[in-house]
Amino acid sequence: MKALTLDNIARSFGGLPAVDGVSLQAPPGRITGLIGPNGAGKTTVVNLITGLLKVGGGRILVGDDDMTEADAPTLARAGVARTFQNIRLIGDATVLDNVVAGFHRHEKAGTLANMLGLPSAHHERREFERKAHALLDRFGMTALARHPAGSLSYGHQRRIEMMRALAMEPSVLLLDEPVAGMNDAEAYSLADIFRDVARQGVAILLIEHNMRFVMSLCEHIYVLAFGRLIAEGTPDEVAGNPRVIEAYLGS
Repeated sequence: MKALTLDNIARSFGGLPAVDGVSLQAPPGRITGLIGPNGAGKTTVVNLITGLLKVGGGRILVGDDDMTEADAPTLARAGVARTFQNIRLIGDATVLDNVVAGFHRHEKAGTLANMLGLPSAHHERREFERKAHALLDRFGMTALARHPAGSLSYGHQRRIEMMRALAMEPSVLLLDEPVAGMNDAEAYSLADIFRDVARQGVAILLIEHNMRFVMSLCEHIYVLAFGRLIAEGTPDEVAGNPRVIEAYLGS
């Protein structure tokens, strides 16, 4: 089990700080929240953690490993998985194939074996499909396994992206607005799944605008505004913090 630790990370664009000295920890077995108004820098933080952007200062640790300079493939191999604010699926591929793609970091048969159709590749593919079907069952999407992912509703596509991230069997999972665009019933149907994933020892960092959803799931919440942390604490502590209220509602 590995914790995600951000130690005073920073990033500027054109001389303007987008993330300015952010420190937080997402321990294994817990869902940690990161919230803030639009433009606060939340997605920039996620892009720094996952290597899509280079850190301008500070450190990123996964467990005891310094991942500050790691690129996205290296972080994926280290067990860091994410969902995206804007859905990124292979629209023409089936739901099953999209989920199976998430197992790529566990592939052992190799490219040549797959090209030649060797038994090792067939065996591995069957095992990945078996695990993918278990995820589809968990998310209530077994009946849609053979449908093109791009033909499904927004809510279903969100679920596919989550399943693909879980297929990586991550130690750290970053959920970037996973229930955006969903109604309350759709959102809360995922809450028990996220709790179950955390109970398995995964460190989850949840970035989300649905405040009721965050407050119901997270034991500890960090609040970001203009690239800086302005508060942290339990849901009750954060909800009653004057700086948080001002950031969301104005002075």
